[in-house]
Amino acid sequence: MADKQIVRFGIVGLGNMGSNHARTFMAGGIRDAALTAVCDLRGERLGWARENVPDVRTFERASDMFASGAIDAVILAAPHYSHPPLAIEAFAHKIHVMCEKPAGVYGKQVAEMNRAAAAARKDGIVFGLMFNQRTNSLFKKMREMAQGGELGRLRRNNWLAANWYRSQLYYDSGEWRATWAGEGGGVLLNQSPHNLDLWQWICGMPKRIMAFCHEGKWHDIEVEDDVTAYAEYEDGSTGVFVASTGDPAGDNRFAITGDRGKLVFEDGGLTFCKLRVPEPEFNRTNTQPFKSPPFDRIAVETDGSDPEHAGVLQAFTDCILGRGELVARGEEGANGVMISNAMHLSSWLGRPVELPVDEDLYYDMLQKKVRAARGKTGVRKRVREAVVEDMRDSFNV
Repeated sequence: MADKQIVRFGIVGLGNMGSNHARTFMAGGIRDAALTAVCDLRGERLGWARENVPDVRTFERASDMFASGAIDAVILAAPHYSHPPLAIEAFAHKIHVMCEKPAGVYGKQVAEMNRAAAAARKDGIVFGLMFNQRTNSLFKKMREMAQGGELGRLRRNNWLAANWYRSQLYYDSGEWRATWAGEGGGVLLNQSPHNLDLWQWICGMPKRIMAFCHEGKWHDIEVEDDVTAYAEYEDGSTGVFVASTGDPAGDNRFAITGDRGKLVFEDGGLTFCKLRVPEPEFNRTNTQPFKSPPFDRIAVETDGSDPEHAGVLQAFTDCILGRGELVARGEEGANGVMISNAMHLSSWLGRPVELPVDEDLYYDMLQKKVRAARGKTGVRKRVREAVVEDMRDSFNV
């Protein structure tokens, strides 16, 4: 593939994200790449593509597009449950895969996808995840400072990700939305996968989670719309993660504390409260009972870059052509899925959950949630039954 000058892309799913990716190609936003095929079950979306994308081929079935020879790479922008089976099928056709977040709904299907990706890599197939927030210079700087020792030994992190307000009308806009059958979860699976990925990318994977996932707390929905989770790490540090779609003026604040200071992301900027001496040293030498370690408040500078989705796609294209590296390897998507699964499972069981998660237990309990869900309409019931069957087939049991 290294000698190929143009990577031919296909897109599965022309909803909100899929159509945005199509517009990026239409605007010439990706060097050495062209959109040559799209797939969607809805005829009106295929009509939109034919009208707006020159020479694009249209397909109703992803299988037909994969077998057509029209594409070298595919972007998967279909509903969450379908990501692993679609990726596995694409790998079988030696097609490079860029998967939208989340990687999947539950760990067993993601693990199967990652095994298929490992086999495909032997044939030079590239697998990436659309974790575009990793391109944001602010989060890149947080990772650099947290993992590079500038904060010292990490003690605590706290992410209040409650800026995801959604109205009831939003949830009512689609039969699959906010259902266990169609989406597999709520704020953790739809709005927060980027937060969960960045959380582990910057602070590492926790070893234990206790979570409270409130289902339908602020909306008439089946799934969680308000989550508070406590995490413990191997190094002794702790974390708190909060996400909600019910806060009308919600906050987005991520703070990491170490023994050399505190780093805070908020309001589009980074602030470092840098201790003048590390806290352990201060404690050894301090002679005043009520004195706190002195610090300097510093506005952290970055290069301001944030190439977002186009940056991820450009890196993916370059990697296919034998130059550069991915923003996020596809296999890394398993981490955020495991964290969200752990939060759900902890809430359902009413106790802390150790990571890695018991995938069989999680799957069994998810199946119970799917079957017990009341649904929105008779159409929803049929969708739910179909998804349960697809879930069984997706990891060959």
